[in-house]
Amino acid sequence: MKENLPQVKAYLVPAGEVRHEMIVVNSRFVATLGPVFTVEEAKAFVAGIRSEFPDASHHVPAYLVGYGRSVLAHCSDAGEPSGTAGRPALAVLQGSGLGDVAVVVTRYFGGTKLGTGGLVHAYGDAVKEVVARVPRAQKMLTHTVMLGFHYRLLEQIRLLVSARHGQVLDEDFAAEITLTARFPVEYFQDFQAALLELSSGTLQAEIIETGLILVPL
Repeated sequence: MKENLPQVKAYLVPAGEVRHEMIVVNSRFVATLGPVFTVEEAKAFVAGIRSEFPDASHHVPAYLVGYGRSVLAHCSDAGEPSGTAGRPALAVLQGSGLGDVAVVVTRYFGGTKLGTGGLVHAYGDAVKEVVARVPRAQKMLTHTVMLGFHYRLLEQIRLLVSARHGQVLDEDFAAEITLTARFPVEYFQDFQAALLELSSGTLQAEIIETGLILVPL
């Protein structure tokens, strides 16, 4: 029987918040990038940066909530000439391979105008630099499963879990071993089939939870 699951392809997200500063013709650009998983979180991220740098000339935001066809994208020029700040920042995010990501480029004007071309390059480069520095995690749909079995099968089942890209979360040693593990959904049926073969059809793992998790790379 085919599993009725949401079609969520694994994708990369920021594993934490990163900041990078650069100077362009006396203007200071501070790019701050981090993970956001809802539009509300993205707005709060932007508001937090504005509060942290209240005396800055501009705070240019861009964010992607979700990934691929289900992504929500937003950007703003935040007072810079139209098309010179938000769009370049967003374009870099869209080409980064990341989802669930927000960036704010804070600018302190240095007294010399950069022109439209200079602004496009400055904001784009600021985001490129911070994207290059951010650690990544993978967001994926997983099954958490439980399985009870005899002690003599422990090492073989550990090997089956590892071979099917699973992770052992817990082992409880009582009259029999109860093992809890987590699998990317696309590998779980292979594990079940191997388990049935190993146990001559007597063992099957029970799914206790299905959800999205972040796996550091």
